[in-house]
Amino acid sequence: MPAERHSEEPRKPGSSQQPRSPRAPRSADTAGREPRDGTDVSGEHRPPEDGSAAPGSAPEEGLRDRLVRTGVELVDAEGVQALSLREIARRAGVSHGAPRRHFPTHLDLLSAIAREGFRELGARVATVTEDDPRARIEALARVYLDFAHGRGGMYELMFRHDLLESGRLGLRDTSLPLFGLLAGLVARVRPGTAEPAVAAGALWANLHGIAQLRRWGSLRLATGTDDVTPLLAAALDAHLGPGEGRR
Repeated sequence: MPAERHSEEPRKPGSSQQPRSPRAPRSADTAGREPRDGTDVSGEHRPPEDGSAAPGSAPEEGLRDRLVRTGVELVDAEGVQALSLREIARRAGVSHGAPRRHFPTHLDLLSAIAREGFRELGARVATVTEDDPRARIEALARVYLDFAHGRGGMYELMFRHDLLESGRLGLRDTSLPLFGLLAGLVARVRPGTAEPAVAAGALWANLHGIAQLRRWGSLRLATGTDDVTPLLAAALDAHLGPGEGRR
């Protein structure tokens, strides 16, 4: 009698098929949803898709500082017009969406960069220790003009009205004490002044004008020199009264 045929198909030569093990079913907690903690359903770490670190990690904690530092370097080198969110992210080595982890808007990031400028200006102001109030105002005015001349891009960013008015990151809390210091000194120089803040504001506006004209090159065109010393003396005399030896 002929041999019975087996119903199994013959294996192909070289084939090493093995029976498949049944796949374990997903639990009710993981089936049909994506995890939110940066891990996949197996519990292994999955890096964020934007190239930044997971929230709470050491690199992520340093991302904010890196973005601000990059912005400071960029504004010093190329001016305010270079401070696009995309360019800061590119130079910091992250995706253009990564900064939004710490700065929801462009204005927030610009405010953080400007705050670094106010910090440095405040540190320079703290080195002025003259006892005489008028001499101290003169020294502070020189610090202000030197800062504006040496860090023109940062100076322009710091006094943008949209940043100061927004109040983001407590920027006004960083800047207003510097003006308060000037107003207090003006009140000491001119004790009879009804509104020392107004007199201080007029003096500051004068200094700001000198700084801007110098940055634009207009001061040299008008006076033939970039030396601000005679203009500073004239501004102090106009707002504080003549100094010693000029009365």
